[in-house]
Amino acid sequence: MGTTGSFIPARTSESERAIRIEAAHKRISNAVAYGLMVYTALQIFLTMRALEEADNTLLPMLALVALVGAIIPLYRRMEKKWDATALRLVDDPAALAQALTRARLTIWAVSIGLPLLVTVVIEGLLALIAG
Repeated sequence: MGTTGSFIPARTSESERAIRIEAAHKRISNAVAYGLMVYTALQIFLTMRALEEADNTLLPMLALVALVGAIIPLYRRMEKKWDATALRLVDDPAALAQALTRARLTIWAVSIGLPLLVTVVIEGLLALIAG
């Protein structure tokens, strides 16, 4: 007969766990890929314009390569951290979904905020040098 008043969660099978982990990895990898594209586009349109105003040489292109190259390790680290988080939370779908949302927000905050910050810093430095 059944027990009353007690709830024993169903055990998640290994195949279900593997599917959840793979789905979580795919979601964060997609967020990282799209975030990197947005980051690069913003660097091109915002930061490069600010740098081109100051100098009409190869410096803006080298700066773009350096800025994009510098962000890739950060995104890779975020992705590896996410994989560890997903492994830890795979048996708790609600906590996994909450962590995924938080990780995606962090990726988008970096992807959008960092180019804006770099542009403001460059504009500020140019204003200091010019005046």
